[in-house]
Amino acid sequence: MSMSKDDEYDYLFKVVLIGDSGVGKSNLLSRFTRNEFNLESKSTIGVEFATRSIQVDNKTIKAQIWDTAGQERYRAITSAYYRGAVGALLVYDIAKHVTYDNVTRWLKELRDHADSNIVIMLVGNKSDLRHLRAVTTEEAKQFAAENNLSFIETSALDASNVELAFQNILTEIYRIVSNKALENSSGDFPRPTSGETIHVTPLPDDHKEAGGKCC
Repeated sequence: MSMSKDDEYDYLFKVVLIGDSGVGKSNLLSRFTRNEFNLESKSTIGVEFATRSIQVDNKTIKAQIWDTAGQERYRAITSAYYRGAVGALLVYDIAKHVTYDNVTRWLKELRDHADSNIVIMLVGNKSDLRHLRAVTTEEAKQFAAENNLSFIETSALDASNVELAFQNILTEIYRIVSNKALENSSGDFPRPTSGETIHVTPLPDDHKEAGGKCC
């Protein structure tokens, strides 16, 4: 059985989106994977994911981007959601300081449940709302530096820096993985061999797992 073009990739990386409800996680996902934005976007129920492939160093990196509800009642999916994730975008809304305040709690959840080597990027979304800005770029940059995170501000609405955010985190993950492969390290990331892909979690049949049930 021949593989379709979409199935041809060198690496498969699972990246999770986390942050409060309403910060724009779903629109970041749809903007990157489908170049779509929905102003009337409803709260995500349970878990969904989408995929997109990019090129890094002539290698095809297939990104599997997972999005979950930010509401507390869906916290039960935590361990399954983070399982196999090699990257995380920790998202807040630059116009709502409370979503930035909660970044600390989300970061703790990541540290508690995700792999210790996970690559984390702090993302200040809705940069188009400059006139309503409640979180300064400098404040967020300092927090990111103190916690060893990369940082970027994006707008899913006008597409500003969305491509760059995903390109940067996927490239950083790729560099770590390829360096480990070169070193023949016995670290957390598997060593790719010819024709072998790095797999993360099993793929559900549907792109949506309703009701907070995952994997």
